[in-house]
Amino acid sequence: MIAAVVLTFDAPDGMLEACLASVTADPTLLVVLVDNGHRAAQLPADVLGRVTLVEAPYNLGYAGGMNLGIRVALEQGADAVAVLNDDLTVEPGWLAPLVSELAAPTVGAAQPVLLAADATPARINSMGVRLGNDGAGIDIGQGELVATYLDQPPHDLELFTGGAVLMSASFLRSTGGFDERYFLYYEDVDLALRGAELGWRYRLAPASHVVHRGSVSASAPSLADRTTYLRERNRLWVLFRHRPLRHVATGVWLSVRRLRWAPRLVHARALVAGVAGVPRLLVARHRRS
Repeated sequence: MIAAVVLTFDAPDGMLEACLASVTADPTLLVVLVDNGHRAAQLPADVLGRVTLVEAPYNLGYAGGMNLGIRVALEQGADAVAVLNDDLTVEPGWLAPLVSELAAPTVGAAQPVLLAADATPARINSMGVRLGNDGAGIDIGQGELVATYLDQPPHDLELFTGGAVLMSASFLRSTGGFDERYFLYYEDVDLALRGAELGWRYRLAPASHVVHRGSVSASAPSLADRTTYLRERNRLWVLFRHRPLRHVATGVWLSVRRLRWAPRLVHARALVAGVAGVPRLLVARHRRS
């Protein structure tokens, strides 16, 4: 059995409904809807009747919310779990290419091509993630024409994006899922890197497409300082835990330079919190080696 976990917090009117309509079109899928904001219960009864609704006790963030849904899916016997943002819709036939890529026992996750919404001609939002030398995550292919990649065969990925990815139950159990201390941002990068340490591989399935509107809830002006803080702190955590020392120096220097820019206090708090995690992260780094 395959499950899909959709996480929602404060989706604009119609966005979550569109996501669920596309995902539940496949009657074979177990769809788990995790509500971090106590709003999903207001959905029409016919929508709620097609999903397993799990209401978080409070906002658990992306990492905690997805872990909650993953646990429910695995308890119900899922062999693989797709995690999906509520700001995307899946296109017909999206699932089969991902399932096919998971057939190899060493493949822990398979990612579809994320397409940018409302782009004409069609453009890519993400074909996986790569890390810059400063630890910043960069979506592969972002903004490029989809037509350029139509005939590309499936291939290995170094890192997947958590916006839409299918993960095997074995991979999720061996890694423990997302590290909930990240709350939001870079938890997918950390999970992919920890999985790679255990020997897991990841694949891109170009025949699988989803349409992504992009960080609608997290981009609200009222959350700007919070998201800035989390992106900066979590980027540093990934550097200290996973990257070569020369990249750590580059990334920390970027944080120091950002102290000159607004919001300065937010950048300073993120730098302090990032560095405060060094003892824990170095212990984890040592255990890996």
